[in-house]
Amino acid sequence: MRPPLPGPLADLAPILHEYGYAAVAGLILLEDFGVPAPGETILIAAAVYAGAGHLNIILVAVVALAAAIVGDNIGYLIGRVGGRRLIRRWGRYVLITPERFHATERFFLRHGAKIVVIARFVEGLRQVNGIVAGTTGMPWRRFLVCNAIGAVLWVGVWAGAAYFAGKRIGVIYSTIGRYQNYAWIALGLAVAAFVGWRLVRHLRRRKA
Repeated sequence: MRPPLPGPLADLAPILHEYGYAAVAGLILLEDFGVPAPGETILIAAAVYAGAGHLNIILVAVVALAAAIVGDNIGYLIGRVGGRRLIRRWGRYVLITPERFHATERFFLRHGAKIVVIARFVEGLRQVNGIVAGTTGMPWRRFLVCNAIGAVLWVGVWAGAAYFAGKRIGVIYSTIGRYQNYAWIALGLAVAAFVGWRLVRHLRRRKA
């Protein structure tokens, strides 16, 4: 039996159950050329399942890496061929406004090739990384190398961390169940203390 996935990962469980590795490949591929798809989330969910023994972590990592590199290169091609014209016409349908895109271009030009590596870990930049590299005229070979390095690091970090969490998922859930009441009490006390502090400040200001 597959372990229940925590938080927002649970929304992807039916897709992962139905399509497995294909879901990992498809969602990461789509996310990496600008479509607002949960690519990073499906990678984490798949790695948790692999840690729990329901998927092969090597296949998860290989599929994710290939999809990330191919997706960004599709984005690069879109940027080189259609560029700003396509963004102006169709960008709003995938939540890429012209203003946001131009700001990303300026940031990209200021920081050069190293941003291609870093962008993989930054929400927003990850989705338009390839497109911006294409519109700004970065040489394809340089983009390919930097993008591959970023993809290897990204897959390694998230798949590795989620895999080891998946291996301990039973212990994690047991610990959460054991201490969640204490956590709610602590949260309630913290909220009460904050409200009390704000009330005292308000009363002091009124007296002053």
